[in-house]
Amino acid sequence: MTFGGDTPLMLDCGVALGPFSLAYQTYGELNAEKSNAILVCHALTGDQFMASRHPVTGKEGWWSQVVGPGLPLDTRRYFVICINVLGGCMGSTGPKSVNPASGEPWALDFPVITIADMVRAQKLLIDHLGIDKLFCVIGGSMGGMQVLEWAARYPEQVFAAVPIATAARHTAQNIAFHEVGRQAIMADLDWCGGRYIAEGKNPDRGLAVARMTAHITYLSEPALHRKFGRRLQDRNSLTFGFEADFQVESYLRHQGAAFVQRFDANSYLYITRAMDYFDLAQEHGGKLANAFRDTPVRFCVVSFTSDWLFPTSENRDIVHALNAVAADVSFVEIESDAGHDAFLLDEPEFRQTLAGFIAGCAEHRGLNG
Repeated sequence: MTFGGDTPLMLDCGVALGPFSLAYQTYGELNAEKSNAILVCHALTGDQFMASRHPVTGKEGWWSQVVGPGLPLDTRRYFVICINVLGGCMGSTGPKSVNPASGEPWALDFPVITIADMVRAQKLLIDHLGIDKLFCVIGGSMGGMQVLEWAARYPEQVFAAVPIATAARHTAQNIAFHEVGRQAIMADLDWCGGRYIAEGKNPDRGLAVARMTAHITYLSEPALHRKFGRRLQDRNSLTFGFEADFQVESYLRHQGAAFVQRFDANSYLYITRAMDYFDLAQEHGGKLANAFRDTPVRFCVVSFTSDWLFPTSENRDIVHALNAVAADVSFVEIESDAGHDAFLLDEPEFRQTLAGFIAGCAEHRGLNG
């Protein structure tokens, strides 16, 4: 879907962007009252194919265990939408898209985007679908940032919100990890100053290293130890060289190699930057509670005990801010040793929590099963 042809989207960086495209997938049917729509916001390297086979990898969607008939986001009852974020590389306009002004890929001429820009763009699509009020907005990690932005920016258009394993601002440590990834990409000679598409190249090595570094932060030491320990990869003794002696090394190399097949390096730069810039309190006079004052939105904040990327303390800060303005908020800390990625895995307690919250909100919303 293309937007901004007549009225460009004014970005936080001051650039007016238009026209631009948003790619999306829907699951289930929108009811006659258009009151059963759930928007799922994807994480950094996610995309709109959350519950259907991915067209590039051929794998099942990243939330196939959550979205579908009989699942927590039951597509027999709800109309579930997932939009590839602005700046993405799976159909939405981003740095690999063609710049209408030059006829070449935007590359680094693409304007810097923010989480708020992503949400403003999403709202155009939701309005286009004729949905006045979303039944629920849900998302983990960067998706959770979008959930918070939706609830703060458009509270009258959100009935319920579920920010998962996220934070109201990106920490210095997380910015530091992102910077390592960006520098790995930009140090790759095939990056060509960002113009690799025009040069017929791709900075696979840099992007793979960025992914490997980030992937470590998505896991936990217990999860890594359980899965790999210090076991060797296809050998009985050390090589005393720099091949992948250990299984964990081989695993990371596989993750990096697989990632470059489906993701764009410049998109990685732009989307990580959007997360770095996110600071919801700063947008509201330096006090997070101000973002939610008089909010009618029902919240369920979810964290995981072993998530050291977005630890429970960061999620509790959101809850405390909501408590400070007497918002309707539930908080659940899920016991898990899977790390940050727990929300993408088969975690029964998480799915039960999500299903219970959605069912309760549906009753209040008058969405009869």
